[in-house]
Amino acid sequence: MAITSQHITGFAVGIGTSALGFYLYKKNQSKVDAFLQEHGIQISSVFEKDPKSMTLKELIIAKEELEDLIAEKEFDEKNAENTDKETKGKKKTQA
Repeated sequence: MAITSQHITGFAVGIGTSALGFYLYKKNQSKVDAFLQEHGIQISSVFEKDPKSMTLKELIIAKEELEDLIAEKEFDEKNAENTDKETKGKKKTQA
């Protein structure tokens, strides 16, 4: 299937629509985020706020997110170490 002018037009319209949507979101970001947060959807990161101005609930959410990130990093490091040990062990047995 060849790329036609309809494909190019659709791609350009998609890019333009995305850019317009992003522009409008950024222009009204605080209103949109407040509306979504009222409905239980948290869009903005808790790390964007000043910790002194955060509520207790927001601080707890930030703490949980940080703990999750720390656990992921520790898991990745342990897996990397285990992979390195396995690779070195295979090289020794092959030699």
